[in-house]
Amino acid sequence: MKAYIKGAAILSPQKTFGEKGFPGEVTDYHGVSYLKCIEPAYRDFIDPMVARRMSRIVKMGVCSALKCMQDSGISMPDAILAGTGLGCLEDTEKFLGSVYTHEEKLLNPTPFIQSTHNTIAGAVALAIKCHNYNATYTHRGFSFESALEDAFLHLEENPELNLLAGAFDELTTNSYNITRRMGLWKNHPVNSADLLNYQTRGSLPGEGVAFFMLGGRKGSDMAVLRSVKTFYKPHGYPEIESIVDQFLRNEGLTPGDIDLVIAGINGDFATDRVYYQLKEGVLGNRPFAWYKHLCGEYDTSSSFALWLASVILKDQHVPDCALLEDIAPVGIERILIYNHLRENNHVLYLTERC
Repeated sequence: MKAYIKGAAILSPQKTFGEKGFPGEVTDYHGVSYLKCIEPAYRDFIDPMVARRMSRIVKMGVCSALKCMQDSGISMPDAILAGTGLGCLEDTEKFLGSVYTHEEKLLNPTPFIQSTHNTIAGAVALAIKCHNYNATYTHRGFSFESALEDAFLHLEENPELNLLAGAFDELTTNSYNITRRMGLWKNHPVNSADLLNYQTRGSLPGEGVAFFMLGGRKGSDMAVLRSVKTFYKPHGYPEIESIVDQFLRNEGLTPGDIDLVIAGINGDFATDRVYYQLKEGVLGNRPFAWYKHLCGEYDTSSSFALWLASVILKDQHVPDCALLEDIAPVGIERILIYNHLRENNHVLYLTERC
């Protein structure tokens, strides 16, 4: 079952919000430890009196969803599906801080209400008065993919549906400090554009919010999401290569049918090794692109890759900043996305030109 991408909106550390394609100017960050989203003018989408009761990530989520619906021309989705690795961290921190400070007495319920992982999907439904199916998935690196798989099941039963599927994860100072001590990030400030030049352990953390309108019938679409596959903790590179090869075979394709590979290269020389092995192995001679120097590493960063693939397929142009080497494909029909989160959660997407 194919899912046609009828519209998309994304908030990221780049100026991607409100753009019909890839932004003409890339924002490079110099001497930074993490990347934060460039926020929009919320008042254009949310009443200021309502927005003042929302946390930052909730406002970003609602804005992205409303912009996606506006872009697709569909004002009422038949379902709202969301995926998040860590949920609304800022509100969770506020609630836990309040519990500690007030010794579990006289607590403000708002941070708790907004700390639950399904807050954004619920806020979107409230904003548009949608009473249809609403679900949020929290499966670490498989969170967004779980939402997409739910969408595929819905479309298989009823291709007439239009489904709003999104992903969100935010970064806070506290979460950065905690995960930095775990050795997940670079231990010194870096330049985002030079992320591959450091050859050290750790990546550059980021955040993002993305929403896609998916339908089962072909129309005026950005691209086609043909298939999604997830696999957990493979036993070495040979198994990964076999899975990638079989994934393509199941779709009646060979590696030669792929015009571009978007890889989740994040600047950690140890975990990036598998991408370069695929580049030299089963996916050899295919043009490669990468994206995490643009948005950073986070649990649902594959949503940025899906947006990037959709834009490339629609515009038939790969931004120079995304090319891993100076090899730009011509006549882009199919893009393969491969990403993994800390070598545990591995995902494959097959996208296609409409």
